Amino acid sequence: MPVVGMVGGGQLARMTAQAAIGLGVTFRVLAGSAADSAALVTRDVTVGSHLSLSDVGSFAAGCDVVTFDHEHVPGEILTALEAAGVLVRPGSAALRFTQDKLAMRDRLAGLGVPCPRHAPVSSVADVVSFCGGTWPVVLKAVSGGYDGKGVWVCSSASDAADVLGHGIALLAEEFVPFRRELAALVARSPSGQGAAYPVVQTVQVDGICREVIAPAPGLAAGLAESAQAAALGIASSLGVVGLLAVELFETSDGLLVNELAMRPHNSGHWTIEGARTSQFEQHLRAVLDLPLGSCSPASPPGAFTVMANLLGGTDSDIYDRYIHVMAADPAVKVHFYGKEARPGRKIGHVTVAGAAGDDVTAARDRARRAASYLRWGAENGD
Repeated sequence: MPVVGMVGGGQLARMTAQAAIGLGVTFRVLAGSAADSAALVTRDVTVGSHLSLSDVGSFAAGCDVVTFDHEHVPGEILTALEAAGVLVRPGSAALRFTQDKLAMRDRLAGLGVPCPRHAPVSSVADVVSFCGGTWPVVLKAVSGGYDGKGVWVCSSASDAADVLGHGIALLAEEFVPFRRELAALVARSPSGQGAAYPVVQTVQVDGICREVIAPAPGLAAGLAESAQAAALGIASSLGVVGLLAVELFETSDGLLVNELAMRPHNSGHWTIEGARTSQFEQHLRAVLDLPLGSCSPASPPGAFTVMANLLGGTDSDIYDRYIHVMAADPAVKVHFYGKEARPGRKIGHVTVAGAAGDDVTAARDRARRAASYLRWGAENGD
């Protein structure tokens, strides 16, 4: 059976390891520490740095294909692996567009994909010129940002000056007055087969995805199909192999692409219980060039699945609260990532699957209450 190596030992690798068991695939992890989320549950773990060509190269030597649970392996390491004959999926040419937001924006604009207006900036004058007197404006780190880090909403030139003081490469984007945020998750294999999951609604709080509703309630069928087609088109144009998550703004004028991720994604955690094929199994199928699995919901037509992220609170001992949640709502599924609970840290998620269409509000409430109780010991907390 083939050996898949995943660089990065976080929760995405942890959940991919579980999917590998069912496929009969040998799964290896390059983790930064033996205490990393995936390292705690994976038999074949190498401890090393994703910033070291020696560490990544030695790890890759024992794998049939190498993939990733984050976007932070330097491009020069990826190209060196490919030059040495390592099968890297997605490849360095595709991953560049998740590592460099300016390159991503320019490439998508060249493909005619609707995106927020943008420009590189290196001074306050650049920002003022870009916004043309219309504030706020969004400044983003060209590289390295995630989960709200590296994104600043600036309401004045003074705010922009503070951000520019960080001394990092930045781009400016127009502030988009969106109705809501959506995500289109697709998979693409080396053979060119594609598959698309239902478009979901995501709810962000302080830059972190806190809730996902699948499928997005009230989204017109034509708009959902357009989002799926756009995501599949982007995957093909960029040469993505594996999963591609396309984060979207729904506006009064249509959809705009916000961000890309070429790996399993927070917006797809609902698929573990809510879809015929989980995103983690699908990613493995894609990078191994196996036939892709069905993306259809596992629940009857018209039903919803709701996922709520679980953040750490002030009390790290959550076992008793876990028992309460299991007893109070046996249909709620709780996933822990093996991480120490610290305030605001993402330590797991809860899922409510198969809610009838008219009960989506109740399903959201159940998921929120479970996550709140696990975090705070109260069902009405944040």
